Amino acid sequence: MADDVRVIQNESAERFEIAGVGDSAVLTYHLGNHHITLIHTEVAREHEGKGYAGALVRAALELARARNLRVIPLCPFVKTYIARHAEYADLVKAD
Repeated sequence: MADDVRVIQNESAERFEIAGVGDSAVLTYHLGNHHITLIHTEVAREHEGKGYAGALVRAALELARARNLRVIPLCPFVKTYIARHAEYADLVKAD
């Protein structure tokens, strides 16, 4: 499952990736001065059910917490993830 996966932040492409699966599991983002916008999570069908999407979102949220960034969740999966993991709710930028 996702416990043993390694998430890589590809800063030049503005995305988080799962090591070893290339473009098959990514979370795209845009980094602003005091916020991070989480745009889109995509996991190829052959990797569904492995916890990759959750691992990507968790890595992005942990980066936001470490850098004291507010989170703007545009991606529906990210919004759902935050709703199910209340420990990240404080990161969400108010409208």
